Amino acid sequence: MNDSFPSFALRAAYMANQLPRVAWYAGHEMVFRQLAADARRRSGKSARSRVQSSVRPIHQSRVYADMLALMRQDLANVEAGIYPLPRDHDGPLLTRLNRSWLFFDDLPEVHRRRERNGFRDARNEKTRDLRPDYYLQNFHFQSGGWMTDDSAERYDTQVEVLFKGTANAMRRQALPQLFEVFSGHDQRTLRLIDLGCGTGRFLDLVNQAWPRLSLLGLDLSEAYIRYARRHLRRRSRLDLLVANAEAIPVPDNSAEAVTSIFMFHELPPLVRRVVLKECARVLKPGGRLIVLDSLQKGDESAYDALLERFPQNYHEPYYRSYITEDFPTIAWQYGLKHQRDVKAFVSKIMVFDKPID
Repeated sequence: MNDSFPSFALRAAYMANQLPRVAWYAGHEMVFRQLAADARRRSGKSARSRVQSSVRPIHQSRVYADMLALMRQDLANVEAGIYPLPRDHDGPLLTRLNRSWLFFDDLPEVHRRRERNGFRDARNEKTRDLRPDYYLQNFHFQSGGWMTDDSAERYDTQVEVLFKGTANAMRRQALPQLFEVFSGHDQRTLRLIDLGCGTGRFLDLVNQAWPRLSLLGLDLSEAYIRYARRHLRRRSRLDLLVANAEAIPVPDNSAEAVTSIFMFHELPPLVRRVVLKECARVLKPGGRLIVLDSLQKGDESAYDALLERFPQNYHEPYYRSYITEDFPTIAWQYGLKHQRDVKAFVSKIMVFDKPID
């Protein structure tokens, strides 16, 4: 009985933290869907809706079953000591309400931008020459693209609503793949580079598991890096830089691990190859690349229709090529060996190692 009590307490603490969080964002997602349907009706887009509904959707019971499986795996990882009980750092209620207001307040503009296909609003005289052209788009039709402080403030809510409150749980499924590489080593001697770090959510999760690990986060958005610096201001051994993953600003063979979370599907095919080559360059022999991103076509047949429909509902110009991309073959061309794929709800973790000569 005494042996089972710590496990029971841990599970109770996990559920007390995660279940209300899922309910919060799943509730947002239900409201979002209703508002989107109302907006389409007001715009007279019923024909478009019929076209979309002709694609057989995945049954919601399957979606929630897979969410539950993800949470069970998340808890099992905690119980196995791979990472501690999660701290999601969503902030106090007032902060969460403010972020929710920012999210819902932007929805009418997102709808108008979607209806006129206005995905180039983020490209203007101020930004034109600052970033690669493929980057200066309103992905998801969100206001500001990746270039504004308001966009950075909305981002985490947008992603959690999209995934019904499971985004952080999916991100954490990359941590066991790091655990394999870091286990048995003094974490103070190790370095991890996170590409497209955004608001720093994944770096926060890594820091919770390995607080003395040297971390470098790169992102092309000054606004998102500013947000990440505020969010991670109490984290030690962490650097955040505005930089392009096509030219990672570190020497050859200088990192034990490189990670990329929900970034590769937003890269053009040629750029994906450049970034993979850079990952191979900066990894030490024996180092590991972890790419966590969307499922691809054929990974889970029940979700194939959803993957096909996703770029129709959101501005994701490179997603169709992503879901059929042969990452193991491309990575092998640059000296990275594919080890495994691990599926986690609607995402998967692709694991590549740089062989030791």
